[in-house]
Amino acid sequence: MWSKMFRGIQARIMLASTGDDGMSTAEYAIGTIAAAAFGAVLYTVVTGDSIVSALTGIIDKALATSV
Repeated sequence: MWSKMFRGIQARIMLASTGDDGMSTAEYAIGTIAAAAFGAVLYTVVTGDSIVSALTGIIDKALATSV
């Protein structure tokens, strides 16, 4: 009885310790596509007129501050 229970616990430990590390090729492809899409959206937002003018205003205000 104890040996059967021990083998069951041993099997669970072996399964837990030999997990599937890393990503498969399909997961890499999906991750790459998602990263490229996020980069495109971020580029579009950052180069938009409102962001550029807001950043320019902040920089102009910081440079115009006199001591």
